[in-house]
Amino acid sequence: KQTLLPLLREEASSFIFPCKLAVQRPELQHMVLELLKCIPLLLFLLFVCGLDHFIFSILSIIQHHSFIEYSYQTSHHLSVNVMGTSLMAQLLRGTIGALNTSFDTEMETSNLMCLPQPTGMTRQQYLNTCLPLGALALLCLAQVYPFRLRRAIAAFYFPKREKARVLFLYNKLLRQRKHFLQLQRGRVARQAQQPPTLGTLLVQWCRRRWPRLRRILRQKCTLCGMAETPQHQPCPDPDCSALYCKSCW
Repeated sequence: KQTLLPLLREEASSFIFPCKLAVQRPELQHMVLELLKCIPLLLFLLFVCGLDHFIFSILSIIQHHSFIEYSYQTSHHLSVNVMGTSLMAQLLRGTIGALNTSFDTEMETSNLMCLPQPTGMTRQQYLNTCLPLGALALLCLAQVYPFRLRRAIAAFYFPKREKARVLFLYNKLLRQRKHFLQLQRGRVARQAQQPPTLGTLLVQWCRRRWPRLRRILRQKCTLCGMAETPQHQPCPDPDCSALYCKSCW
């Protein structure tokens, strides 16, 4: 509970608050990993759609530029004339005259049946193909909210384990805070030993010269970097220009 152990700014960034709608830092790392897993599927889908369009374009070019139409025409006429009035001439006209034929042939054909008949995918079909991947990406973004219920469900069924977890977390925070203060003291001491830069000296001189510029030239907390507010506490040493926020102080 916050009344028992108020969290510092650095500590609050490592916890998940269920009532906040925004995606928090621990959830963001897991969400980014899930989204990265969708990249191979996206690349495969783009490759398949591109290959489909490429094959359709090739088949369409073949269909439009390989069409050949054949036209065949032929004419045949046979006529046998037997002259004379004798019995043999009459007999020949009766027999050989049956061979007289006459016909014309005209035929047209093409290779249309042998050509490919490609059918391209419509926009709706492309959209239906990409919808599952889009739904998967949305699930990766929305799964952080159902995952917040895991602790509440576990606490409902295992209250003793929940109490042990809270006590463990409380003691862990106390140990981390103790080491954190030691590390920050050392960092501030090393930072104080370094000479101030020209920009820092110029800002400090402007703040002393024109107090109204303090609203614009605001300093930051030496530890957490929080912008200056009326609750910030300056270092009591007059030779030190360090500034601390309320929680860090």
